[in-house]
Amino acid sequence: MLNRLKLTGILSAVALVLVGCGTSGSNESAVSEDGIKVVTTFYPMYDFAKNVVGDNGEVSVLLDAGQESHGYEPTPQDIAAIADADVFVYSSDEMETWVPSVLESIESSDVIVVEAAENIALFELEEAAAAEEEHSDDEGEDAHSVDPHVWLDPVYAQEEVAAILAGVLEADEANKESYEANAAAFNEKLAELDVAYQTAFETAENRTFVVQHAAFGYIARRYELTEVAVSEVSSDAEPNPAKLAELQQFMIDNQITTVYYSDSASSKTAQTLAEATGASLEVLSPLEGITDEDQKAGKDYLSVMEENLTALKKVIQ
Repeated sequence: MLNRLKLTGILSAVALVLVGCGTSGSNESAVSEDGIKVVTTFYPMYDFAKNVVGDNGEVSVLLDAGQESHGYEPTPQDIAAIADADVFVYSSDEMETWVPSVLESIESSDVIVVEAAENIALFELEEAAAAEEEHSDDEGEDAHSVDPHVWLDPVYAQEEVAAILAGVLEADEANKESYEANAAAFNEKLAELDVAYQTAFETAENRTFVVQHAAFGYIARRYELTEVAVSEVSSDAEPNPAKLAELQQFMIDNQITTVYYSDSASSKTAQTLAEATGASLEVLSPLEGITDEDQKAGKDYLSVMEENLTALKKVIQ
């Protein structure tokens, strides 16, 4: 978790910047002639907001692909951009752990804040208590006590879109019909994605998959699958030898021939496990970021989720 003390210097510096943002305690700010301005934290929130806003304004994202979402340290420019926006969108305090401190620093801003997963019950990770004892403060900094990856569940993704829509409507009711139509169209695609996942795994006999990092628990719960993870608490955590040996034997006993790793983290542990068991390596993307190059090539939330489905079908059948 990002220590609030690390933000002290940044927040002091940004106080002067905010004076130029025209912030006030009044709630009388209106959307400019250029349209609504929405700032988002990382890629899923950007893609969801962009689909809601459409051509009615500008949606930007703070984190580039490859940047750690929950350990991120915002710059003064980032904080000023949030304060100057009409709407600020993030997923949850458990994912973007730096957000609460930033929001405290811009209380005078008129920005409408949307915590997209606010009404979604996050489930607890079994290893969380053990991790708190085993790791030092620095090593456990990006460890979670709950799983924050709700956007990977197509049903919960629809709930996040609905939350974003509510915030956008509060900021710009004049374009209500357009925003509602955009959100409905996108949620229809998310519903179709949900059906595709349901159909793919409906009659599967093997329902267990092995991943390096437990980012896919919501998919597993939604479609009655079993996720077996090398590590639950951190994408880069090194498993102890005993656990690694246990996983190797589990894969052999259950004839699991694929290990999944994230495209946003090191594949070292997954490679070790694959070499020990003769398994192949496959990517499952947690969709925390998509490069500009890939976006220009047409990749987005929906297409990467379809790629994840294709990868999972190689094991779950």
